[in-house]
Amino acid sequence: MVTSIHHQRYIVLRQHLKSLRQAAELSQTELADRIGEDQSYVSKIERGERYVDLLFYMDWCRACGIEPDMGMKSLLEAGG
Repeated sequence: MVTSIHHQRYIVLRQHLKSLRQAAELSQTELADRIGEDQSYVSKIERGERYVDLLFYMDWCRACGIEPDMGMKSLLEAGG
């Protein structure tokens, strides 16, 4: 069970989220606006200072134009 934001699988998750945002050609501010958060919140997630729960993951994927199930498949392929 992953209990630390510094665990390798969590690092893969953060990289995956950032890749989704970049592939959608969204800035942190644009993504934050789409999910109803501040840019600093998105930044903290990408830097590993905040946890991501499943519901937030789903919102992030949809804001990037990808269905969460496809995002999860991509994450698993990346080693998450």
